[in-house]
Amino acid sequence: MYLKHGSPVKMMESYIAVLTKGICQSEENGSFLSKDFDARKAYLAGSIKDIVSQFGMETVILHTALMLKKRIVVYHPKIEAVQEFTRTLPALVWHRQDWTILHSYVHLDADELEALQMCPGYIAGFVDLEVSNRSDLYDVFVNLADSEITIAPLAKEAMTMGKLHKEIGQLIVQSAEDPEKSDSQVVQDISLKTREIFTNLEPFSEVSGDGEKLVLNFEALKQRRFPPATENFLYHLAAAEQMLKI
Repeated sequence: MYLKHGSPVKMMESYIAVLTKGICQSEENGSFLSKDFDARKAYLAGSIKDIVSQFGMETVILHTALMLKKRIVVYHPKIEAVQEFTRTLPALVWHRQDWTILHSYVHLDADELEALQMCPGYIAGFVDLEVSNRSDLYDVFVNLADSEITIAPLAKEAMTMGKLHKEIGQLIVQSAEDPEKSDSQVVQDISLKTREIFTNLEPFSEVSGDGEKLVLNFEALKQRRFPPATENFLYHLAAAEQMLKI
């Protein structure tokens, strides 16, 4: 297009047309339609089944960390392994459709780390094992090379596992190990379970004083007498969803 018109203006017009209308037409290449390229297909490019195959029941730690918007650091000496693994993780919280939490390749560089630490919750990939000693950067550390998941001491209280987490873990493993199910079906199964958790939270939610959003009624939650780990998880989930009274 630039060779034909000798001006970047025509290129910019096409770019803006895609941005605003989702379509771009050219005499040489026909029409480009954004709707032909569903972003969800890109979101499903990684394999949840591979993650579960590697970590089994411990996958629920990753699910819990993501639900609570915690900081996850992933290490492997090969960048390809880091990128493939990290890009798949947000699918565990499919209801959010949020891949902006992903920082697939971070260096132990002051500027990069400063930018990373400004994010409230993230998935960050590193190829330098030295990151394992930087507990200020993570709540959950995944050593992909050794198939080990570690919860940082300061995150253990919020990440306490109980009966609910065991149920979620078993569902994830059973779904992922089913040879008849595709990755997208496994994601759907996890998403349905996640929705069920939010449904559990609804009876303890009320409209805030300004009438703008739902907030957690902690007293109502306590009266329900859930097992301590479940109550703790629901409380921290409400905090992650900004449902606590200020």
